[in-house]
Amino acid sequence: MTIFAFDQGQGLSEHTAPFDALVCVLDGTAEVIINGKINQMKEGEAIIMPANEPHALKAN
Repeated sequence: MTIFAFDQGQGLSEHTAPFDALVCVLDGTAEVIINGKINQMKEGEAIIMPANEPHALKAN
């Protein structure tokens, strides 16, 4: 498990990974982009970024 904390506007640039990753928004909001689709996320929500699919994340 890895925990990230991002300030507004910070995030992870688009990349792929050989394994699934679970994103849980603990506080605030974020854009989670998976294979070009933008998912607007808020506190308490979670989403899986599938293996080998391009994905990125930005804190709002």
